[in-house]
Amino acid sequence: MTSSFRIGLMAAAFALASQSAQAHALLESASPPVGGSVANSPSQIRLTFSEDVVPQFSGAQLAAEAGAAIPLGRPSVDPADRKTLVVPIGRELAAGRYKVSWRAVSVDTHRTEGSFSFTVGR
Repeated sequence: MTSSFRIGLMAAAFALASQSAQAHALLESASPPVGGSVANSPSQIRLTFSEDVVPQFSGAQLAAEAGAAIPLGRPSVDPADRKTLVVPIGRELAAGRYKVSWRAVSVDTHRTEGSFSFTVGR
């Protein structure tokens, strides 16, 4: 193997390693929508990410504007799209503003987190 070929091979390996090291499950869309409003209480929160997520290590918390926590069910992934985390809401939501705080662990074990608000019935 020539040294220039070996250097090229090593450079390609480092480039691939740095690309995979930067991969994270970024939030692409949500239902209820980020910053949006819905007329009626949703029965679940659906978070769609840029890559597949692991539901055992991912999840969400939901709180009313005043800060009271809303019970949520066990997160799962949509069987038709492993990029979509589905979190059941444990009770009907009254009209008002709510905050979703989420965390996601992608299949490559990188963790991301964030939050957004939405409004019910206003």
